[in-house]
Amino acid sequence: MILACQLNTNIHINVLEDLNKLKSLIENNNLKVNISRLARELGKDRRTVKKYIDGYVKTNKRQRQSQFDTYYPLIKELLNDANKLFAYKRVLFQYLKDNYGMPGASSSFRRYISSIDEFDQYFKEKKCASVKTPAHSRFETSPGQQAQLDWKESIDFTLNTGEVITINIFVLILSYSRYRIYRLSLKKTQDIVFHDLDESFSIFGGVPQEILTDNMKTVMDIPRTEYSKGKVNNKFQQFADDYGFKVHPCIAGRPNTKAKVESPMRILDELKAYNGDLNYDQLVKKLEEINNRENSRFHKGYQSIPLLYLDKEKDLLNPLPHEKIRDPYQIITKTVKVNQSSMITYKGNQYSLPPEYIDKRLQLQVYDNQIHMYFNTNLVAVHLISNKKMNYLKEHYVEILKLTLPFDNEDIENIAKENLSKIGERYNDNRT
Repeated sequence: MILACQLNTNIHINVLEDLNKLKSLIENNNLKVNISRLARELGKDRRTVKKYIDGYVKTNKRQRQSQFDTYYPLIKELLNDANKLFAYKRVLFQYLKDNYGMPGASSSFRRYISSIDEFDQYFKEKKCASVKTPAHSRFETSPGQQAQLDWKESIDFTLNTGEVITINIFVLILSYSRYRIYRLSLKKTQDIVFHDLDESFSIFGGVPQEILTDNMKTVMDIPRTEYSKGKVNNKFQQFADDYGFKVHPCIAGRPNTKAKVESPMRILDELKAYNGDLNYDQLVKKLEEINNRENSRFHKGYQSIPLLYLDKEKDLLNPLPHEKIRDPYQIITKTVKVNQSSMITYKGNQYSLPPEYIDKRLQLQVYDNQIHMYFNTNLVAVHLISNKKMNYLKEHYVEILKLTLPFDNEDIENIAKENLSKIGERYNDNRT
């Protein structure tokens, strides 16, 4: 019996995986192929080409189960959460470790993430979206010589209630020991910067000889450039003189001049992983937790533990100024209770609040010659510090009257105006 068949000689070899098409052809027809020529055309080693011709097939399956495989569904859920942002694999690892007991080492976890296409792609996209900073030279300073200051403003954070708040983060790092201080605030005033610096110096155990800073408005009136020294704000210069340090502003547009503080700022990306998880108090505690961890861990980049190196550095810091000098720069924070008249008391004088806060406890902070009153994270009222006994905001007084007097709005406005005038005459006009 004669069988007619067609022999397909059009075999296209474009990649290594195509070579397995030759195996049966070579064996059945006793053919020889030029392995060296194939290796040259594919740009591969001759031995690799022969291995594929002999039948090697690359598998995409993992050869053994990873200790991280059980976390696969959770990782997928976290990376698909619209509220959360994991800019780095190490941030995701730390989040899983802190909240779900993730085992293993960070390096092993990063390799695992890279081995799974959908996870690897997530971080590649984040990397492409990030702003790359130019390279910088390594520069070291002597103990006690320098601290670097940064102030990240207007960062949106979603609380566990769904409320979006705007936070500001202060960072001060000693250049020699790399010991750092993180502080969070809802306001971004100069008085808060002064308070945070004073508190940082107290924790350090002294004051460095100079502070390296960028051209933030709370420090500089006129930015420093390649052609100008700029102008330090008068109030900040007075603060520097009171504490005995020099202000060293960077040239505008060169953040890597203070790379020691720019790098730790990336740690704060960790906070973005907690969007939607925390209330404000928990957020403050989380930042403190990050702060303590970074000061206590071994950093491979500079081969040290900041907490241990601080002990070597603090003896070479300049002493803190006298308490009388420090007092004006410290922000008073206290808890107060709103009385039945919808007032709180500060230094013997009373200040009004909306009546819905009667019997509630509020956080009171004093800075910028003002009293700021917060209920949780909400700013409820702001009063100028006054030497008057009774300090009402008209809108507060009107709301109080509405709860006690059965008049229409027009009458209430007139009554409020008249009563506030009488209150001023009785309690305030005779005070200086």
